[in-house]
Parts: sequence; C-alpha cells; structure tokens
Amino acid sequence: MNEQPLVHIIDDDSALRLSVRQCLECSGFAVRDFDRPEVCLECLDAAFPGVLLSDVCMPGMDGLALLRRVAAVDKDLPVILITAHGDVPMAVEAMQQGAYDFIEKPFDESTLIDVLRRALEKRRLVLELRRARLDLATVEGLDSRLVGAHPLMRDLRRRIMDVAPATVPVLLWGETGTGKEVAARCLHDCSPRADKPFVVVDCASIPVTLAESELFGYVKGAFTGADKNHMGKLEAAGGGTLFLDEINSLPFELQGKLLRALQEKAVTPVGSHVPRPVDFRLVSSTNEDLRKAIGQRRFREDLYYRLATIEIRLPPLREHKEDIPLLFNLFLDRATGIYGRDVPRPDNGDTARLLAYAWPGNVRELRNMAARYVFSDSKALDALSDPAVAGNNAAGHATLMDHVSDFERQLIVDAVRRHKGDMKAVMEELGLPRRTLNEKMVKLGISRVSVTGG
Repeated sequence: MNEQPLVHIIDDDSALRLSVRQCLECSGFAVRDFDRPEVCLECLDAAFPGVLLSDVCMPGMDGLALLRRVAAVDKDLPVILITAHGDVPMAVEAMQQGAYDFIEKPFDESTLIDVLRRALEKRRLVLELRRARLDLATVEGLDSRLVGAHPLMRDLRRRIMDVAPATVPVLLWGETGTGKEVAARCLHDCSPRADKPFVVVDCASIPVTLAESELFGYVKGAFTGADKNHMGKLEAAGGGTLFLDEINSLPFELQGKLLRALQEKAVTPVGSHVPRPVDFRLVSSTNEDLRKAIGQRRFREDLYYRLATIEIRLPPLREHKEDIPLLFNLFLDRATGIYGRDVPRPDNGDTARLLAYAWPGNVRELRNMAARYVFSDSKALDALSDPAVAGNNAAGHATLMDHVSDFERQLIVDAVRRHKGDMKAVMEELGLPRRTLNEKMVKLGISRVSVTGG
C-alpha cells in the first residue's frame, strides 16, 4: 500500500471532481481524478492499491459498464458509486453486480470519508492475503525442489527467499551435484523477474573459440560463416536472469570483457563497435573456491568481487546425511512414475548402506542410484559395499561403529519427525526408556527442535 490511501475519482463534472478532490486531500488521501472512465481504466491492474469513486451516469461508459470493466481487471477492486436521486435503481443493480457501495447526492463529507476508509481497508486486506498466499506457494515450491529437513537445508531455503527479491549478483558455490542450477532457478522464480527469461551458460562446455560469440553475440560478416546477426546470451537474458554455471571455467581472456559488460551494463557483439544495453540479474556458480583460483592467477579478482556481492554455499550431501532416506524415496517415486515400474521400498539394511556411503557425486549421484534401483531393486545398492567403490569413498574409512551410529541416528531422527516431536511416542516406537533416549540424542547430536523445526 502507498503511504497515503489512494482514491481515483471519475466524473464528467469538473466542479464536482475538484470539490471532492480538495475534500479528500485535506483528509489525508492521495487522489487522482479523471473525466472519462476509459482513461482511468488504463491506470488499473490487479495490484492497484486503492479504490474507485465514480459517478453512475456519464456520457459513453456508465457506472454499470465501468463496473464490468473493473471486474475484468480485478473483481475484488472496490468501486463506490455517486448517484443522483433518480439513479438509485441503477446503483442498487450495480451493487448486486459487485459494487462496494453507493452514495446519493448531496452527500455528507464524513459519510464519504467513512465509506472510502472501509473500502480501502478491505482492499489492503485483500492484497495482503494475496501476497501471503503467493509467499506460501513460493515456499512450498522451494520445499519441493530444495528438499531436506536438516537445518542446513532449511537455512538454504531461507537464504534464497531473503535474497531472491534483490537485484544484486549472487555467487553459488558447492561441490558438483549439490544442486546449484536448481538453486539458481529458485532465485529466478522467486524474484520479480520470474516471468522473464532464465538463460543458462555452461562455462565449462563452451569451446574457447566460440565463447566470445556465444556470450556477446556477433554481427553478420564478423567472420567466415557469420551469415546473419546472432544475439549473445547476455543480451538474450534481457529483463530476466543470466546464470553463468561453473564460472571458474570461463577462459581467462574473456573474464575482462565480461567484467566490462557487467560494469557498463552493455555488450558489444563480435564484429561491431556499437554497444548494446543489457539488463539482467546475474547469478553465477562455482565448484571450487575462487579465491584459490585468484591466487593461481586463473581468475580475475576484480571479476570475483563483481560476481560475489552475495555468496550462498550449497552443502554436500554428507553434511546432511539425515536427508538421504527422504531424498532417495522421493527420487524413487519420480523414477517409478517415469519408467512405469513398481519396486519395494528400501528396507533397514538398504537404508544403512545408503547412510554409510559418502556420496561424492552428492544429490545427483543419489538420484542416479534411485533410477538404477528401479530396474534392479536393492541389487543396485550392492555397489556401495564394493571394496573398489569404498576405496574411493570417504565413508569407506569409517569404522563399523561409525556406520552403526549413522544408522541409529537416522532411526531416531525419523521417529522424532514422524511423531512431530512427541517424545513419549518416540520412546514407545523405539522401545527405549527416556533416559537412554536422551543420552543417545545427546551423543548423536540430535535436537528435537532442529528435527521438527520448532
């Protein structure tokens, strides 16, 4: 809502418009007046934070026609009608069709102000409810894409929600397979640019010889084979979000030109000397510490500071192992739907093997394992116990007690989550006395609040 309550007055009587406007402005309203409904309608959309105050009888479009046009924009936008004595039947009909109220001439100023304030309060509540529903839908959308109940994942979702509305550059960093592109897409979808392009540039896969023309475009005749103009990725992202995936792989010789484009908010296509303005929200990702690359002179320090106004770390799967059973079952559900196959759920032994493995490929590797599981049932998990695999697996150096502790931790976490923090129900399910359960939770670093989120 604006700081001042907003009222649009529509009346072909200029003297009445002036009188009502002066009255309302003296009472603290922000007012715009129009002599024709058509002009006012051009200023309306579903986010309009005010109300309309309109005469019923006007040349051309009358109050009923105006009401229908406003309803097409937003049926919850309050319209208050000003009527002469003979127009009352029309005003009553208009209210039956959705008008908020009508005021008969000559009207008392205090009555008018009271009606307007009630209508504005209704409008404020409607818009707040819409925003709350949108926020809820956005949060639920994040939950379905950045899945996990571990505090690290909750913090990640909260961070994305905080940063998404801003236009500042964001650098996502994390190991391969942690979901950096998913996070980038969430930043875009939760931003005011969500209805504009989301353009992905895989810096690791662009050949060095083509990188410049792919990023900045080229004009016809710039080189052999350039038989027409080609728009680069930076320009194609206009109005939306540009995602530079694995920015650490961008050729060093191009980093300076990218920096200049970001600073000047313009690109110069290959073969041209005329810069073109660009407007996009920049999100980048890296699977290595760029400060290390700067020290090795593989990455420009000034470009790093341009990219990393905000840094968000995506945790590797081994840091939120409690989410592995949840994620694996989710991926199983998706895979069975895609391939049209039905498989049994993992048993306790399968879950223990999933938890014992370190998942160097992170969530992507877990998703691929779920797809293999669909075709081979639990046999796909045998590879996790293979000595050749374990030799390259951080969990392969863990002791038997480490594996037992991981499995025990997961059983307790699942029980606490399933019973929504009801510790009596947890004790009954696990067959543990309260003291033993408390000691295990302390030893295993489990908090009821962190598991349930409250």
